Amino acid sequence: MIPVFKPWLTPGNIFDTNKALFRKQISGTSSFVQKFETEFSRMHENINSTAVSNGSVALDIVLQSLELKKDDEVIIPSLTIISCLAAVTRTEAKPVFCDINESSWNMKLHNIKDVVTENTKAIIAVHTYGLPCEIAEISDFCKNEGILLIEDASEAHGVEVNSKFCGTFGDFSTFSFYANKHITAGEGGMILSKAKESHQKIQQMRNLDFKSEPRFKHDNFYWNSRLGGLQAALGYSQIKRKTFKKVIRKKQIQAKYYDELLDKYNYLFSLPVRELSGVKNNYWVYGLVLKHSDIRDDLLKRMLSDGIQCRPFFWPLHKQPAYLKNYESSGTFENAEKVGFNGFYLPLGSHITKKKQRLIIRRLVSNTEELINSE
Repeated sequence: MIPVFKPWLTPGNIFDTNKALFRKQISGTSSFVQKFETEFSRMHENINSTAVSNGSVALDIVLQSLELKKDDEVIIPSLTIISCLAAVTRTEAKPVFCDINESSWNMKLHNIKDVVTENTKAIIAVHTYGLPCEIAEISDFCKNEGILLIEDASEAHGVEVNSKFCGTFGDFSTFSFYANKHITAGEGGMILSKAKESHQKIQQMRNLDFKSEPRFKHDNFYWNSRLGGLQAALGYSQIKRKTFKKVIRKKQIQAKYYDELLDKYNYLFSLPVRELSGVKNNYWVYGLVLKHSDIRDDLLKRMLSDGIQCRPFFWPLHKQPAYLKNYESSGTFENAEKVGFNGFYLPLGSHITKKKQRLIIRRLVSNTEELINSE
């Protein structure tokens, strides 16, 4: 079996993580948590950092900290992880979807302008699958309109726009450190918050509303969303040793070889964009979109039976059963549906060799053509 991903972990990363274990620095109060937060802040223009248990929790805490009201609206792209939608639904605000660009798989400013209203309180700008959205333009728009910008940079570690890392444009930014991310802690997340008051509130929200004095007297029912010391030590090591930069370079090399292997099959697949507005794709995943509809799921089953794991793209949020059970249909978002229903990604990571890439593409092309011809 060729799994869809395996993380890159260096001997140095393992050594640094073992340090936390040997020192018994394994809890959420470990000194490695503070080191991780400090190093992450340095990487992102010294913006206030708060480490949390995962990226979904990061979104939840940010949305809850805003104390949104019933008539408030939050715009999110329809093609993204359900965590973005779930975080909005757990507030009193209304989720509002926008469409995406068919080539970049990201929201663009004009998609936002199509749905923005006087009730728009916040926008969750997501960088999807390795390319950034129009974050500089969206940031300027939000500042001019007085709209809060939440930047979900979980899939854009190390991506720079105008010489700034993704995650430095929003009033708040969230990150995930799941095992398949370019900076990994196994699990884990981070919140960047520019305002000092917001940062202080978020720190209390991730830690049961603990204050220094009196310790066990609480004013709010907050959560325990702390990150453990072992996870923090691994994340800290990956930044300190710049492991993520090596990972991105290796993935870009793997992606280039996939591009070469797929070059003559452009009648079957739309390939990921290599570069957009001077920003290179960091290839969090190597995604493809089928040009022939309604065969994606059967294709992935065939690939799995051949011992090759692939994964479908995100299911469009406006089509999620959980959303439709609780809200009226938001209409049609053509590009989100086209990309979401026909997109998938190939194995990429430390376990992939050129030999395996050639095998993957041979089976991919063969299975795709067989399915098309059988219709």
